[in-house]
Amino acid sequence: MKRCILPLVGLVLLMTSGCRIQVDKSKNGEDKNVKIDTPMGGLHVRTNDMTAADVGLPVYPGAQIVPDHDNEKAADVHLGFGKWQLRVKVVNYQTPDSQDQVLTFYRKSLGRYGDVIECNHNTPVGTPTSTREGLTCSEHNKEVHVDEGDDLSLRAGSMHHQHIVGFKKGSAGYTKFALVELQLPEGVNDNESANSQ
Repeated sequence: MKRCILPLVGLVLLMTSGCRIQVDKSKNGEDKNVKIDTPMGGLHVRTNDMTAADVGLPVYPGAQIVPDHDNEKAADVHLGFGKWQLRVKVVNYQTPDSQDQVLTFYRKSLGRYGDVIECNHNTPVGTPTSTREGLTCSEHNKEVHVDEGDDLSLRAGSMHHQHIVGFKKGSAGYTKFALVELQLPEGVNDNESANSQ
């Protein structure tokens, strides 16, 4: 996720005058928190010190935080330029319980954000096929892509503020899943829907 956003944004922000950069290192010397601020906006990235609560969801009982394929356990990426704000929070977990047990738990937990839809890639599974706020399984926004899982996901909210539980291929005997909160700028999807009419 960060591999797609950070290089482009970092280059743009570094080219802007009045830039301030702060990098906090972890104990092993890796970048942990990065803040880039300019007069026009900024980029803030925080990694590995988050939990499910930071995403607005409970932890599945007994689940453990695990690293993803980039060896990061969690990330909070916030990119803002005035009213244009993009924020992605992700925390990765695994449990020895079955995927069906985790699905049942998070279907109920996501209910606090409204209707819950189940998606297999971009195709709805069962009903409802969209939330009352207009969120669907289709990936309307081609500019922003969040890899929340390999196949199956649960989603709640609107196109501009989503909560997602995405299931990933875990090691044998484990269910691996990502908890995601996605806040998109107003107007990002509106432009595409207007162009498709």
